[in-house]
Amino acid sequence: MSQLQENLNRAEGYLKRFRETGVLNHIDGDSVPAASGATFDTISPVDLKPIASVAKSGAQDIDRAVQAADKAFKTWSKTPGKERRAILIKVAEAIEARAEEIAFTECMDTGQALRFMSKAAIRGAANFRFFADKAPGAEDGVALRNENQMNVTSRRPLGPVGVITPWNTPFMLSTWKIAPALASGCTVVHKPAEFSPMTAKLLVEIAEEAGLPKGVLNLVNGFGEDAGKALTEHLGIKAIAFVGESRTGQMIMAQAAPTLKRFHFELGGKNPVIVFDDADLDRAADAASFMIYSLNGERCTSSSRLLVHDTIYEDFTRRVAEVANKIKVGHPLDPETVVGPLIHPEHKKKVLSYFDKARAEGATIAAGGEKCGDEGCYIRPTLFTQATNDMSISQEEIFGPVLTAIPFKDEEEALRIANDTQYGLSAYLWTNDLNRAMRMTDELEAGMMWVNSENVRHLPAPFGGVKSSGIGRDGGDWSFDFYMELVNVSFPRKMHQVSKLG
Repeated sequence: MSQLQENLNRAEGYLKRFRETGVLNHIDGDSVPAASGATFDTISPVDLKPIASVAKSGAQDIDRAVQAADKAFKTWSKTPGKERRAILIKVAEAIEARAEEIAFTECMDTGQALRFMSKAAIRGAANFRFFADKAPGAEDGVALRNENQMNVTSRRPLGPVGVITPWNTPFMLSTWKIAPALASGCTVVHKPAEFSPMTAKLLVEIAEEAGLPKGVLNLVNGFGEDAGKALTEHLGIKAIAFVGESRTGQMIMAQAAPTLKRFHFELGGKNPVIVFDDADLDRAADAASFMIYSLNGERCTSSSRLLVHDTIYEDFTRRVAEVANKIKVGHPLDPETVVGPLIHPEHKKKVLSYFDKARAEGATIAAGGEKCGDEGCYIRPTLFTQATNDMSISQEEIFGPVLTAIPFKDEEEALRIANDTQYGLSAYLWTNDLNRAMRMTDELEAGMMWVNSENVRHLPAPFGGVKSSGIGRDGGDWSFDFYMELVNVSFPRKMHQVSKLG
């Protein structure tokens, strides 16, 4: 039996319960269908066949979940940080124990390759451990003194919060939002993306089996226009953490404006990787290829624009094209697969449309540029060359394994091209000139930058973008700044004259 067939058999065992019961909501500790009884199918991008039915929820389901979260908040917010830490560490351990189930389920639901998803649960557990360790000090503040006063600051959990997560790496990204919310003392209503809802159900079950009290984490499935809208508009939700498209972020902000919610948005990107001719070109080519062709190119921080010094442009793009042409496209559970199928036929259609746009705009397709096979949502890793930054392939977020290469002649032009986009999430710079690296990073319009590196995450560091790429920061104490309210109490250090009227 091949390794792929063995993995398929194991995956079918993990999916069996979902095929039988469907993907239900999870509210106040109970697995429940949508109040209306409505469902929709989640399909596998491997073969477009339904995996399971999913609860199609609406405002009534959201309201029930918010009420459960509000009730649980009264006790969870008062649970000492040390006790919250112990529970969240157990959640992390439980995630690690079921890492294979999470990975196999996510591969079949999203199309992401096992070589990357096998690490998703481990990263999710790491998120829980990191924020769990911060829970005991989450409320801590500072003392500010002058000759008359002592001001003491502290942080308090906001209340029930809404978390809306995307379909690309749903388990890991949901833990990135949910773990700090729980560590801070907030309770959560989670609405996962309708394209990939399955591992969200695993997370809430794992968390409660590990000791998380009922109602602290609630799951409501559904579509953005129904469940998502009801969540963002609900008066009982104090904040919305959202990861997804910039246009959806605009809609959420408008929907939630009457309730004056707090927002954290991690939105789209059209991130440049800038390669100068003095760089280590072998490492730069590997890093640029990894950041666009891993995870099917379906990630917000992908290096989707390749800006290359004109003196090395032909040679460097040839190197990247060679990498793209060698990448194995195949079943996500095949250990050799690098690029699996895109998430959904709708998304595949969108990505394929850019191949025609590239030709119409005058770019050259140096690699890929076509679908792969007759079944599922497979396309070949693609490289566009001879592009200019005003082309749609350079300005619009394609969100697939598609790279646009643009030449530049000097630092000034590289900066102009890099910043000439509505987005500003991340940027990657390859040069061995330290002074140039300082000059460039001072001027690049991006919330995060990596010099001579691909995206290597450091959990205490801030994560987020500028311009249309987002609002706010995750990571370290920045996450607690979002999920907690800062308060100040002033004490007199000596008797002072109280002003009198009249």
